Amino acid sequence: MREFLLGLRLLTGSGRGNRTRFLLMVVGSAIGVCCLAVVLSIPGLIAAQDARKTSREPDCSNGLGTCHARHGLGLALTRVDPYGDEALTRIFVAQDDKAIAPPPGLRALPAPGQVYVSPRLHEALRADPGLAKMLPGREAGIISASGLAHPDELYAYVGVRMDEVERGGRLSSFGRERTAFPTVDSSTLDILRFTLAGVVLLPLAVYLSVCARLSAAARARRLAALRLLGLSRMGLQRVNAAETVVAALLGAVLGLGTYWVVNQIASRIGLPGFDWYPSDASLPVSALLVCLIGCPALAWFVSRFGAKRAANDPLGVRRFAEPKPPSLWGLVLLVPGLGIIAGYCAVGIAGHPPTDTKLSSILVPLAVVLVGAGLVLTLPALSRLLARKVAARTGSLSLGLAMRRNEVEPSGPLRVATGLVVLIFAASLTQGVLVELDQVSKNTAPVQAYRVNLRDLTEGERRAIGEVPGTRGHVLETASWSDDDGAEFELGVEGVIASCAQLRAMAAALEGCEEGQPALLSVPHGVNEAPAPPGTPFQFRFVDDQGHHRVVSVRLPERVVHYQDDAVFPALSGGTLIIPPSLVPTGFRPDEGELLLVSDSEPHVVRSVLQNIAAVDPMLEVETEGVDITALRQLAVIKTLLAVGMVLGLVIGVAAYLVAAADRAVERRAQVTALSLLGARRRTLRAVQVAQVVVPLGVGLGLAVVAGKAAESSYLVTGGGAVFWDGDGVPLLLAAAVGAVVVAALGALPLVGRRIDPELIRRD
Repeated sequence: MREFLLGLRLLTGSGRGNRTRFLLMVVGSAIGVCCLAVVLSIPGLIAAQDARKTSREPDCSNGLGTCHARHGLGLALTRVDPYGDEALTRIFVAQDDKAIAPPPGLRALPAPGQVYVSPRLHEALRADPGLAKMLPGREAGIISASGLAHPDELYAYVGVRMDEVERGGRLSSFGRERTAFPTVDSSTLDILRFTLAGVVLLPLAVYLSVCARLSAAARARRLAALRLLGLSRMGLQRVNAAETVVAALLGAVLGLGTYWVVNQIASRIGLPGFDWYPSDASLPVSALLVCLIGCPALAWFVSRFGAKRAANDPLGVRRFAEPKPPSLWGLVLLVPGLGIIAGYCAVGIAGHPPTDTKLSSILVPLAVVLVGAGLVLTLPALSRLLARKVAARTGSLSLGLAMRRNEVEPSGPLRVATGLVVLIFAASLTQGVLVELDQVSKNTAPVQAYRVNLRDLTEGERRAIGEVPGTRGHVLETASWSDDDGAEFELGVEGVIASCAQLRAMAAALEGCEEGQPALLSVPHGVNEAPAPPGTPFQFRFVDDQGHHRVVSVRLPERVVHYQDDAVFPALSGGTLIIPPSLVPTGFRPDEGELLLVSDSEPHVVRSVLQNIAAVDPMLEVETEGVDITALRQLAVIKTLLAVGMVLGLVIGVAAYLVAAADRAVERRAQVTALSLLGARRRTLRAVQVAQVVVPLGVGLGLAVVAGKAAESSYLVTGGGAVFWDGDGVPLLLAAAVGAVVVAALGALPLVGRRIDPELIRRD
């Protein structure tokens, strides 16, 4: 305890400069802890949203779940539709005479003709009156926050009669064991954890270590003096830990307070694609302990390492003896990490991506951590080796002085460079994650296709939906039918009931079509083989609204119609049999099949078409082909959180550079002053300072770019996507590396001032 109090007395009584450095350590630690708190809050935030989703879901939504009761008290039907780039969720609810406990956010279930909406949907209804077609009834109330996943959610409960929800599932209560629509599914959440660990936590560890080692040279000389006065090694470590641990602890408290303020402001403003309630991002006790105990513990560990030389060789520290060369223990981490990454890249080049995703999900993050930590620990040794080689061969005075200084003290300039090196390494990883996420299925074509199951439609509804405004055209898709149930394999053919005019309205190009004549469809870049020889008969079954069935036989023709539309994947497949509408009995429709509609893909057109379909039957399930709105919502959330991680990584990297550069400027003043008194020109000294930082930084950034791209490629190889090599991101990465070198060079210039202060080189 005496040593700890001695450390505090040395802190308060060692001058304004030291107190300024202590304040810098506190502020630096606060920034790091605030960034750490943001990362630690993300899992709890997502879990809080999913918990509210789980508590409000009907237990038998869409008839797919397992009821908790044998006989439900009502019916429920869930519909999730795209509304621009957002998901619009509608729960159609009907109950019999026995009341059902309402879900969270409601006092009672809506009666037939009533609608309860979220605040965001309430505003959308005012801005877009056509949206009311999807919500039949009058607005009776607003869903409170306890029933919403996030403030901007589009969510509604629609009250209907029991006979109107024929396709609904039995409902006994609200609340399930897990939500059917998680904010982020488990596999994607693993990607997020992996990326944030590389982008934020690894640079954060480096940054906190930099903050804990501020004014390392001055403190080492002070500690060496105490050691020479008889202080024990353990006592010396306690004295050194007093300043760093107190600074880290105060920084942790300040950082947590800063995080609370940031959370309150950011949650009310929201982020693009993601918003939350302030309470969702409250830190659990475990996260608070990590911030309040983990960060001071890291500072204590770093301080023990920093005091090691002063404790073992105090006389050498006081006399500025040449320190021991840095160890090569970093290679123990770097080599295995690069080996794992190179192995995955090799199997990617060979065209045999790994299929064991469980093993890859462990090895790839492990390799990234090993390479990142290995880069940090190996840079001093590589910098010293490079400095020795360059100093022995160069004829430049500036470069020679810089390299000799780096040879003697390689860790000094690397404290400035390490944060930027780790930042570039992490940026390459983030790029790979974004490349993989961009492979999520989404419609980028100029047309949008919609599919409705014919079993859900009457003949009148089918005709009405086929004529909704905003669509280019529509066709009926079906398949051939056979009454031979005992056959092991029955040859069949896909069919489309459409006239040439209907196909021409949907197609970008149509050739060879003749009205009233059956034909086979041929599409570009598709499988267009006929399922059987020409003349083979196929039967198609049709039904009317009264349930009567008719069977029509169509022979496979020789005629071929060439069809092409603007969809990413053709809306109609090759080898399909075109059946003229004249062959279909009047008043009949296919017994099995889908109604296919096509429109332009502009968001306002898609919204209008969905609203017009809902005007015919608001409970119809409409499949928007090529658009998985829940996956796109998850993609938006992940991209937003990754953007937050990249911003945090940038803040940490820049803060590490600024803190280390400011500290190095203070430490180097005495040496710069001594060289100035010896006659060195200011221009030469500035060139020395720039070279001292730029040369090791260039080496580190080169390694970071190469290792980062290799790690990114190994991640893409194991991701299961079609892209293994992201060449498009190389120019941006190189530009960022060059920018980091320029920033570091500019930051080294102020080390050499115009005024010479001999007081800086007085003996201690």
